[in-house]
Amino acid sequence: MLLTADNWTDYICLDAGNGEKLERWNGITLRRPDPQAIWPADTASSLWKQADAIYHRSSKGGGEWEYRHSLPESWNVSYRNLTFKVSPTGFKHTGLFPEQAVNWDWMGQQISSHQEENLRILNLFAYTGGATMACAEAGAAEVVHVDASKGMVSWAKENRDLSHLQDHTIRFIVDDCVKFAEREKRRGRTYHGIVMDPPSYGRGPNGELWKFEKELTRLIQACLDIFDRNGLFFLINSYTTGFSSIVLEDLMKTTLGERITHGTITSGEVAIPVQQRDLLLPCGIYGRWQRND
Repeated sequence: MLLTADNWTDYICLDAGNGEKLERWNGITLRRPDPQAIWPADTASSLWKQADAIYHRSSKGGGEWEYRHSLPESWNVSYRNLTFKVSPTGFKHTGLFPEQAVNWDWMGQQISSHQEENLRILNLFAYTGGATMACAEAGAAEVVHVDASKGMVSWAKENRDLSHLQDHTIRFIVDDCVKFAEREKRRGRTYHGIVMDPPSYGRGPNGELWKFEKELTRLIQACLDIFDRNGLFFLINSYTTGFSSIVLEDLMKTTLGERITHGTITSGEVAIPVQQRDLLLPCGIYGRWQRND
């Protein structure tokens, strides 16, 4: 199933093509590379010239921002009742993946419909906490936010404060996600909802190596050991190129599906609408397990 993040008011993908996308983040327009946008676009048009900042890739890796106008170091965008800090980083990102709003909405609906169950949610590779805040705001009794980057966890705490969720139970943890899940098993803790957004490649806080195709099965199995017997949902996001949603669904069927039979597994792509043209910009894949009530 294709899911489209089309409920934003503070974010718009204005146009995309020629390997780039033009986005407006609460009045500030950014032009960034996007390897999926291989179709033609008139990047010399007046629309594209509105960019306040342009990210240029370096042939040596990474890149840098060219600022056409003076911009604040950071600013805020809102989605429904949530507010997030946005800031251009040295790796072209902004601290937020707007396409994930489709998953925030889905998890929020699941949680708000089952608040009486005192749901505990685990967010792995949690980045700046979009899913964390969505689950907390929807009424989760506890959300545990785990990421290997101390800087990203600090950013997530800022998003908690911006979204006025200080009174909600959110635990922020800097740790390797696989090791954390394995320790939670030894501690006897379980979760009713698990969401993960594993990178293609990365390292934990102590240099632990992560490669998507080698480590994902181990992580899923570790999470199954801490998935509550009355678990509500299990969500996997992926931006790893070369893996289709069918692969992800097959992986979930042969791990979750064989151990937990009282749920349904679905998968598909996530996309953002391109305002100027009748196009959708693909933004990764997802796999979901949902309890059959």
